[in-house]
Amino acid sequence: MDTGMLARLGAVVFVAFAISAAAIEMTRKGKELTSSAAERSDEAISDPLREELRRCGGLGEAAGRDPGCLDAWAQNRARFLSSKPGNPQEAR
Repeated sequence: MDTGMLARLGAVVFVAFAISAAAIEMTRKGKELTSSAAERSDEAISDPLREELRRCGGLGEAAGRDPGCLDAWAQNRARFLSSKPGNPQEAR
């Protein structure tokens, strides 16, 4: 076997490996998305603030003028920046 033929064979093996790895990764991501969607629905039931923040994220630029979004962001900031554990409303 000459070196040119060996290089072509190596390239074909590399491309086949890359295609196989991409196909495997694409099937894994599909499964992860399905499971994370189920987790999100469970979170939405337990945390209405999170659901409101998601709704605001989908509004785009209009969310800056939406009173519900402004309130949700304020509650989220209070919850995040609060030094005391407990109700985020107390931090206001």
